[in-house]
Amino acid sequence: MAGVASTLAKKRALAAGFGTNANASKYLNQDFESLRSECLGRGSLFTDSTFPAEPASLGFNELGPRSSKTRGVQWKRPGELVSSPEFIVGGASRTDICQGGLGDCWLLAAIASLTLNEDVMARVVPAGQGFGRGEYAGIFHFQFWQFGEWVDVVIDDRLPAKDGELLFVHSAQGSEFWSALLEKAYAKVNGCYEALSGGSTTEGFEDFTGGIAENYDLKKAPSNLFQIIRKALASGALLGCSIDITSQADSEAITNQKLVKGHAYSLTGAIEVNYRGRKEKLVRVRNPWGTVEWTGAWSDNSSEWNSVDVSERDNVKADDGEFWMSFSDFTRHYHRLELCTLTPDTLTTDDVKHWSVSNYDGAWRKGSTAGGCRNNPYTFWMNPQFKIKLEEEDDDPGDDEVGCSFVVGLIQKNRRRMRKAGEDMHTIGFAIYEVPEQFHGQREVHLDKNYFLSHAQTARSETFINLREVSTRFKLPPGEYLIVPSTFEANLNGDFCLRVFSEKQDMEISASELRSIFNKIVAKRTDIKTDGFSLDTARIMVNLMDDSGNGKLGLVEFATLWKKIQKYLSIYKSNDMDGSGCMSTPEMRMALNKAGFSLNNTLHQVLAARYGEADMTIDFDNFVACVMRLEMMFKVFKKLDMDDTGFIELDFFQVRTLNCSL
Repeated sequence: MAGVASTLAKKRALAAGFGTNANASKYLNQDFESLRSECLGRGSLFTDSTFPAEPASLGFNELGPRSSKTRGVQWKRPGELVSSPEFIVGGASRTDICQGGLGDCWLLAAIASLTLNEDVMARVVPAGQGFGRGEYAGIFHFQFWQFGEWVDVVIDDRLPAKDGELLFVHSAQGSEFWSALLEKAYAKVNGCYEALSGGSTTEGFEDFTGGIAENYDLKKAPSNLFQIIRKALASGALLGCSIDITSQADSEAITNQKLVKGHAYSLTGAIEVNYRGRKEKLVRVRNPWGTVEWTGAWSDNSSEWNSVDVSERDNVKADDGEFWMSFSDFTRHYHRLELCTLTPDTLTTDDVKHWSVSNYDGAWRKGSTAGGCRNNPYTFWMNPQFKIKLEEEDDDPGDDEVGCSFVVGLIQKNRRRMRKAGEDMHTIGFAIYEVPEQFHGQREVHLDKNYFLSHAQTARSETFINLREVSTRFKLPPGEYLIVPSTFEANLNGDFCLRVFSEKQDMEISASELRSIFNKIVAKRTDIKTDGFSLDTARIMVNLMDDSGNGKLGLVEFATLWKKIQKYLSIYKSNDMDGSGCMSTPEMRMALNKAGFSLNNTLHQVLAARYGEADMTIDFDNFVACVMRLEMMFKVFKKLDMDDTGFIELDFFQVRTLNCSL
């Protein structure tokens, strides 16, 4: 019961927009606006007790209380470091981000790419905060995507400093603090600053966008990679690159041409210029250190630029950490390219092909759902199993391979936070199987041991790896499939989020969009009385019809819903005996019977009081809201009444949870 109610509650929250970037969840239940108002009213600066200015917030090992690196650290507010602190000066730019004494270049490369897209930047760094009179109270907030939902993270502005200088990320000019404050908020989400040491740029990309990341081995690069990069940059995607190391001694080693091994760079531009009668492909790369630049061909002030028209010399500056290089040199010197495609809600243009996204949450628990990989044949079946349906084949001209393209991403949750306890990333991956025909059409499928012992996987992740996420692109024939995520070893506890990104053409409709569509339709009718559907009614409709659990309706779900609305409109009009455009409460009782609901007198009295107007009439939108809620309640009851007895037993807490979910 609790699982059913919890799922329904989560679907309702998604349909209501909770956990979206526009309505982010309050991290640790801290509300920025109310906390700032309280501080402004008292005339005091905010102090965050949930992430205190003390050694534990710095780290646990290299940045632990006994470390020489943290000796002499003082927590200072920006006004104690400079005379006139600024939040953002002249818009956020890549030069605002210079690395300090923390090995989080991967994060800073992601932040640098973030500044290239104003829409993405505005999602992470909310407007309306700064150091001006009437707005500054020592409190700031930022928003991050965390495992399927957006969270709003509040911090105070006490920053770790040493000898009067910021210890970690800082701006080049020193008086701008948005990047340092963002780093602190991200450290809070992950437990401490040291938890940010070491990582993949894609992790930052995803937490700033909610997008899906893909990796390219530049030594095996596809022939159209330059076009992929240009298209990705034009669509607002975030890109990072790095040079592999062969030993720990190689880490942060600088080559003869001033490239840093094992260092996370951001890729910020791609152009073609006319050079000596031919086209030369160039890419622009940024070192988050803010210094140490490539000195080879096409570097700042190199002779190659003398043969290029001034109008094509794009952002060639000296010693700002950003530089151009030929695409051929780029693929020769760098080893990896990381690309993060943005989700539909991130993109504000229709010129970009949108993705469809589904999210599933799950957990591995020792002894029950932690079956390990296929090397554990007798326990593998115990892992969580998620059913997907591929319906639309790709429509790509020139592509001879027929099938449905999709990307699966498996993310393990909160592992950085667990570093303090000596834990780190599990080695994770997933396998994909065809669903046996006898289970087609069923929403809940969990295949047993015998199936996996006698059937091969259809596809799998490229590898099992100890990173936060493993993601792989597939193309499979239309059909129904099971995704089985697992740790490599059995009996390891962990929580995860599984995401499926597909390139299907189906449009998806949110509750607010659904409300707008229906209100435009009913506004044109003069034969029914309505003051328009409320957002709450639209949410009920989405809850009832949303099979994917992502809080939106696909075109098929929308079409089914529209048929229901037409049916209810016909019932409504046939029971409006006097043609007034609305029903009386006795007419509503007959209409509900016609819609298939046999209710007792007490329920009819409750519904008439709840959905009726003061003159005891019911307009069309209230009638639909009533019927939709009844459908949802009957649907939940039948799910709980598994033996079809007509009775269910609920304790107090189950009743309260169920009431919240409807």
